[in-house]
Amino acid sequence: MPDPNRKPVLVILGPTASGKSELAFRVALATGAEIISADSRQVYRGMDIGTAKPPREMLEAVMHHFIDEREIGEPFSSGDFATEALARIEDLAARGVPAIVAGGSTLYLEGLLKGFAQLPPGNPEIRARLSREIDRSGAETLYRRLLELDPEQAATLDPTKTQRLVRSLEIIEIAGTTVTSLLQAAAASRKAPEFLVVGLALPRPTLYERIDRRSGRMMQEGLVDEARLIYDRFGPQIREGSINALLTVGYRELFDCFERSTGLQAAEPLIAQHTRNYAKRQLTFFKNRLNVEWVDSPSNEAGLERLTETLSRRVS
Repeated sequence: MPDPNRKPVLVILGPTASGKSELAFRVALATGAEIISADSRQVYRGMDIGTAKPPREMLEAVMHHFIDEREIGEPFSSGDFATEALARIEDLAARGVPAIVAGGSTLYLEGLLKGFAQLPPGNPEIRARLSREIDRSGAETLYRRLLELDPEQAATLDPTKTQRLVRSLEIIEIAGTTVTSLLQAAAASRKAPEFLVVGLALPRPTLYERIDRRSGRMMQEGLVDEARLIYDRFGPQIREGSINALLTVGYRELFDCFERSTGLQAAEPLIAQHTRNYAKRQLTFFKNRLNVEWVDSPSNEAGLERLTETLSRRVS
């Protein structure tokens, strides 16, 4: 049971480009908090522009955990994050320092907020059979099967990315129950602090407009040069797809251009389109898998100040 005398830990989530970092920074300044970054790409050094890391002045003004803490290629899973983040939240609490979690990486957030179920180990025979089914009938066939068996899990997946699709169906066969049921059971038995989970909502056209503007700004700020440095260093691994962090939207489109030695003019609209697709999947995940209190994302400075004051009062 959470300590009734302890203020909840504020979690600010939302789709990419919704304003999470700025709001978390404002609340941290108002409350003396430190920020726990729940972004699976900002943890890596050298991936700066393409991951929209907070600017240096923000990082210097407020301590941000899990930013620039790993080298590209160094493993850091959602389970690693959940374990380390909880430990840091508890350490901050022991020193009387509030923590604010901010980010949009779905599995990082789910692991922190709900814990991880004891999922069964993989079965190579089942996995191989499911992979053969994909080769024979297409991923869409297996996705429809998962949609019937575990619609909540299916809603969080991109049907074209087959690894989690195969794993979800594999778990159902092995365990005789769904991933969603296993996660719900884990959450019910978990000991953790109380979280106040706030999601930033905004109309879809406004969100997409923000994404398009940010994609253009990233290109102007030097994303191509940043991606080229990474490509020159990790070219073989990029071609193999062996480093998950380098499959990130914003980088992979440029890597494709480098591979084909083609012009970059098509990269920016592709980055914007794929980022919009990602934002849609984030929203689906948050609405289906997490208990979120949705608030309107501030559209101006006055609105940002009001929301900062409201959240600061609730957690301090």
